[in-house]
Amino acid sequence: MRWRFRPLALLLIMAVTLATPSLALAETGQRPTAQSGQTTHVVQAGETLFIISQIYGVSWTSIAAANGIVGDRIFAGQTLVIPDPNAPAPAAPVNNASNPVHIVQAGETLFTIGLEYGIVWTKIAAANGISGDIVYVGQRLVIPVNGTAAPAEAAPTPVPAEATPVPADPTAAPAPAEGQRSHVVQRGETLALIANQYGVTWPAIMAANNLASDVIYSGQTLIIPAAGEYSDAVAPANNVGVNKQPVAGRSDKYFLVDLSDQRLYAFEGQTLVRQTIVSTGRWPTPTVIGEFKIWIKLESTRMTGPGYDLPNVPYTMYFYQGYGIHGTYWHNNFGTPMSHGCVNLPTPEAQWAFYWADVGTTVIVTP
Repeated sequence: MRWRFRPLALLLIMAVTLATPSLALAETGQRPTAQSGQTTHVVQAGETLFIISQIYGVSWTSIAAANGIVGDRIFAGQTLVIPDPNAPAPAAPVNNASNPVHIVQAGETLFTIGLEYGIVWTKIAAANGISGDIVYVGQRLVIPVNGTAAPAEAAPTPVPAEATPVPADPTAAPAPAEGQRSHVVQRGETLALIANQYGVTWPAIMAANNLASDVIYSGQTLIIPAAGEYSDAVAPANNVGVNKQPVAGRSDKYFLVDLSDQRLYAFEGQTLVRQTIVSTGRWPTPTVIGEFKIWIKLESTRMTGPGYDLPNVPYTMYFYQGYGIHGTYWHNNFGTPMSHGCVNLPTPEAQWAFYWADVGTTVIVTP
């Protein structure tokens, strides 16, 4: 039997937030004004993209896309362009490579669509000229599974066999050794995501590339070690510039979530065994602070609330009412508060934490 859990505490909090801006709007009689045929909206304190989308009858993702917003963060006083809800959908990208076209369904993200077709989401974004990771329901996406989706006239001209080869770039990354591969980092990727793709650990990738931390950048070429190579590599205890200290006197297994540096640390007594970057709650749904215990573990669950309906949230461990530690497939903006109160982890890291911890494992959340 599959458990389905809906965090009622968070629903109550968001319900209060949802009511307030609409009431203020009705009392003042203020409406956004149209300029040059466009409707604009000045964000009021407490409003969210979801709330604004309900006022105008458009999806919040459409508003985000119209304003070049990556994610869903807005601020009071910001002027937003509101797209016409009756406007025709954008024309489908040119597809001259016999690639399939996918129509975005409710609840889908570039990440989940990429999983469906077996390619990384950044390639779908590039093939469709998308800056960021925002898509909207009904959008037509070219899926570049059969090569590039660029128009035929943009294809590179084949080089004749007799052409003189171009000398190798002396600054390029060294060629991988036997059994190794190389990977060019795409926008939004992390070491944990790359490691999961190749079936190795991210500390092993750090060791193979002599990285001093887990910070990587788009376009960087990484050597991917063979499975089992660098098997003794462990995550450095100070890879965020701070040697995190354990809680004095503890001998049990526990998680320490530090809201100030957006990190989760796993300790066994006084030994730090693993750490990862996270995204915790943002205003007005901050992550609770205190000492708790995991009371239920679910390999997959559905989470719903105002503005979101997330099926198959992976590796969820609830530690206080509706607050949990879980994997995240809908964003890669780790290191920044993004959640409705839960602790978002990269999914490979959530998987590790899920099988390391037990029901009853302590979770300590500090400011």
